[in-house]
Amino acid sequence: MAIKKYIADADTTIVNAFQSDLSTRATGSNAGEADVLETFSIYGRQSTSSAELSRILIKFPITSITTDRTNAVIPASGSVSFYLRMFNAGHSRTVPTDYKISVSAVSQSWQEGEGLALELGQYKDLTRGNPGANWMSASNTTAWTTVGGDYLTGSATAVNLIFSKVVDQSFTTGLEDIEVDVSDFVEKWIAGAIGNYGFGVFLSSSYEAYFSSSTALPTGSVLQNVNGATDSYYTKRFFARGSQYWFKRPVLEARWDDSVKDNRGGFYYSSSLAPASENLNTIYLYNYVRGRLRNIPVIGTGEILVSLFSGSYDNSSPSGSKLVLHNGKYNVTGGYVSTGIYSASIAITAASTPLTALYDVWHSGNVGESTTGVEYFTGSMTPLSLNGAQSAAKPVYYLNITNLRDKYRADETARFNLYVRNKYWNPTIYTVAQSSPPTTTIPSASYRVYRVLDSYEAVPYGTGSDLHTVLSYDVSGNYFDFDMSLLEPGYAYALKFSFYDSGLQSWMEQNEAFKFRIEDYEY
Repeated sequence: MAIKKYIADADTTIVNAFQSDLSTRATGSNAGEADVLETFSIYGRQSTSSAELSRILIKFPITSITTDRTNAVIPASGSVSFYLRMFNAGHSRTVPTDYKISVSAVSQSWQEGEGLALELGQYKDLTRGNPGANWMSASNTTAWTTVGGDYLTGSATAVNLIFSKVVDQSFTTGLEDIEVDVSDFVEKWIAGAIGNYGFGVFLSSSYEAYFSSSTALPTGSVLQNVNGATDSYYTKRFFARGSQYWFKRPVLEARWDDSVKDNRGGFYYSSSLAPASENLNTIYLYNYVRGRLRNIPVIGTGEILVSLFSGSYDNSSPSGSKLVLHNGKYNVTGGYVSTGIYSASIAITAASTPLTALYDVWHSGNVGESTTGVEYFTGSMTPLSLNGAQSAAKPVYYLNITNLRDKYRADETARFNLYVRNKYWNPTIYTVAQSSPPTTTIPSASYRVYRVLDSYEAVPYGTGSDLHTVLSYDVSGNYFDFDMSLLEPGYAYALKFSFYDSGLQSWMEQNEAFKFRIEDYEY
């Protein structure tokens, strides 16, 4: 599981727009219960220099993220990215084009409120001392230091921290969603370096109209736009957390690469055809105790030694002394990956008559040729040799999910195991007779999930820098874990796969689609 979503737990819109009489500003209005959020800048509606602004406040449950990190549900800082995702809400009014929206951390606490009205000139839900943030106040007891909200910006002096305090996203058509990397903010919240008061989302400074003197910001504030926009940018709307559309609710999305690349099923002898880095094979040890992964007590999170042996005359067990490895020694040092899982990178050159079986022994203690200290595990591998080719590869695959079920609970995490083979595989009689046909491991494979009803892409391919939908593999082939809570219950979904073709330098989507249904927590 390499995606985790956290739904907003508070959001609202605050404005200083004019009411319908074009003389009274709705600075006391609140829209905490509205199903959409809105940001805009309107210039010259009331007079030739009047300015009206709308900003969004949104907050997420950082305590839940902190708990998940403590419980190793999400990885440590530096190994995970957090994205603010907000989804465009279509409407019949004018939509701005060619502009930027800024996202910044709010620097004080605020109240969501219970207002509903969100129509220009019709902001009727005034707080009037009731709970709820508005343009002038963060709550029914505390005013903003700066009208329009207090944010951590480039000029902030309340914190002496080095991180990006404002993140911008460009909009071309104006209909795009927000998807910005806010990892710096989230990590500061988790660490307690700044208070978790959520985000302010608003038009970037050069797109906000200049404030009239009656609503000007304090001198020196970076949010004061003395050379502000003289064009109007209205109105951009996003779905709020109370939206009826399940996939459109604003989320803080954690993404990370949790793929395991276990070369035990594709262990290659060192070859002059491959660069040094690709001659290394990474193999894993999975220490299951009564069905659960457990650290080896003496090793813990420390180092473990790995040696290779040839097989006995019938290749039923390791025999003889340790083999000399790529480092000129008899052992390599492996390390801790996660609870109960250890890995080591190792290489060996084939003898004049290559061995048909290798045995990896994981141990502690002596690093000499004959002794191994305490042996913890012995595995086996069938080594392969790299060979050149006289024509370009044209792989066409057949694939299946061997453990696919018709339906899954919304509260479970499922593991999917793939069987892949070349569609034009030509087995020998001996191969056909085997009970378990071999599977082809795809080194670079990714998945996506879409809703069958309308082809809505619930989880797109994550093949960018985060690689959060990349498949793992081991001796049994490719696999991945998926958190079913990412999908709305009551619908059928389908999985599609894409394999990277290094010759074409492109991802190639496979034809097969695998369907299943998500039910509520009990079925």
